[in-house]
This record gives sequence, C-alpha cells and structure tokens, in this order.
Amino acid sequence: MELDARAYWLLSPGLGEIRSASLPAPGPDELLIRTLYSGISRGTESLVFQGLVPQSQYALMRAPFQEGDLPGPVKYGYLNVGVVEEGDPALVGRTVFCLYPHQTRYVVPASAVTPLPSEVPAERAVLAGTMETAVNAVWDAAPLLGDRIAVVGAGMVGSCVASVLSRFPASRVELIDSDPARARTAEALGVDFALPEDAARDCDLVVHASASQAGLSTSLELLAPDGEVIELSWYGEKKISVPLGESFHSRRLAIRSSQVGSLPPARRASRTFADRMALALELLADPALETLITGTSRFGELPEVMPRIAGGELPALCHLITYGDESNDAEATGNTRTGE
Repeated sequence: MELDARAYWLLSPGLGEIRSASLPAPGPDELLIRTLYSGISRGTESLVFQGLVPQSQYALMRAPFQEGDLPGPVKYGYLNVGVVEEGDPALVGRTVFCLYPHQTRYVVPASAVTPLPSEVPAERAVLAGTMETAVNAVWDAAPLLGDRIAVVGAGMVGSCVASVLSRFPASRVELIDSDPARARTAEALGVDFALPEDAARDCDLVVHASASQAGLSTSLELLAPDGEVIELSWYGEKKISVPLGESFHSRRLAIRSSQVGSLPPARRASRTFADRMALALELLADPALETLITGTSRFGELPEVMPRIAGGELPALCHLITYGDESNDAEATGNTRTGE
C-alpha cells in the first residue's frame, strides 16, 4: 500500500515548489514518520537555493536522504523532527530527529533516527543538526581549562558553539558579531558579546563561523601568539582573501578547518555518528537555546519563504517550518513571522 506525502523541491536556483510523493509501506527495520517540524539551515540551504555550490562539491554536499542532484531539481534539507507512526513498536509514538529534507511524511531505516530526550521539546530539536556541527567543532578545537576563546559569527552554528564552550570551567568565552542585536542572543546563552572592534584580544582559540572575509580577518587579529582559528564557515563558490601577511608568521598563527561530515581524528576510534547526535540532543536540553528559533512559517509557504531567507529579507537565526493540517498546506498564505 502506498502512502501520500508532499515535499519541497528546488527546481532550479532561485525557484522551488511543493511536489506530491508516494511512499511505500515501511519494511522490516523501517519507520514511517509524520513530520512535526523542520528547520532551515540558513547558511547551507541558502547556498544550495542560490546555486552557489561548486560543481566539484556536489557529491560531498549530498544530504543523507537527498533526492535529485545539485543544482536542481533536488530535494534538500536535514533538520527534521517527527513522530513515528509505523514500524518498531518500541518507537511508535516516539518523537525523533532525522537528517531528512522538508517533507510531510517519509520512510527511513530505524537506524537513521534518534529519539528525543524527554526534556527536549520537538520545536527545539530541529537544532540538533546544528548542535551536532558545534559538538564536532569543539572536539576539533580541543579547548583547555582557562582558555580565552572567541566565537566570531553569532548565527545558528556560532551561537551553538558558544553555548557549548560556555560550559568549560574558568574559560573566557566571547561571542562576536557585527550586528548589535545579537547581544541579546549572547545574553540568553550566558556568554559575553562584543562588536568586532570591541572584542577582547590575546585569544588562545577563535572559532570562526561568520562565512565572511571580514570575520576571518577579525578572527586572526584576535589571536595571541601561537593561537589557532577553527574555521567552520563554508563559502561555496565565493572566493575570499586570507590575510597571511602582517604578523601571521611572526606570531605563528594557525587556521584549521572543521567539517561535520567526518569525526575528528581523536574521536574516530571511540565515537560514532550516532554517539555524536545523541550528545547534541542532550545539549539541547538547555532552554536558553530556544532563543535561536526566531522565525516560523508553514510548510506550504516554503516556495515563498526560501527566496526571502536566501536574500536576507527574513534574517532569522533558525527558521522553523511547521506541519499542521496537511490538507490546508497548499492554501497557506501570508502567515510568516520573522524574528530579529
């Protein structure tokens, strides 16, 4: 028996639509999941929507349950929270996170989902993929007791990283952004905030997540001698200049990338991707992270919402997509709420 579903597809750069889909009944070790919420990963999904993923990276950028190919038509996304409707009796009725695109229902292997801890509400759980990136970054950064740390870029990823780093004892953690409104985000997360020109110097470690050339330059300027920048930003096709002149060499600075597609070398023998995701969900028990969800739209509005997010008209940190009465999704209009 086939089941009906609806999914958001990017037809070509800048143009998306809602398509119907037919799902098979779940087989052994598979689950049927009804989506409650999905989240828009602002940085990556904007690059995908605008067609700015380099052709050389198409294979590496594939989402776990992507259909189609970049630059389009493609079904892309990976922040999905739903309830299990059929499958393993131990999971039926449970709310789970899955790295699945924006779709009303879907069938996946049971191994692809992570049940939510009881203290993590479904809306906040859409941040799990972003928090997983933050966990990986902190593993890569390997901060030490008492380190002076800056996080440059107060978007979804940078804010999650700052939240994790703030738990390290005796460390100084400062969240830095060119937008003064992000001070409220930092305050909610319990970390200090500064504009780039006011940021504390002599940092042992800087995590860069602003996806801008200016942010990377600032990150290098903030380092103490022998300090290191952990680069989380992904620029797509955009070319940036790295200031390796001035005192870069005399201060023996370093820039090292961190990417969520691989576990850090120091953790590969002792952790799995499932372990990392479970830890990310545990960290989302902090209610302060609710502050990162600053925009909400209905599933049926996605074709109109994505251009506004990619173009900067909707500057939400995490834009939450809600899935209510599916029969009304196609008629949903004009109910988008934006945040700061």
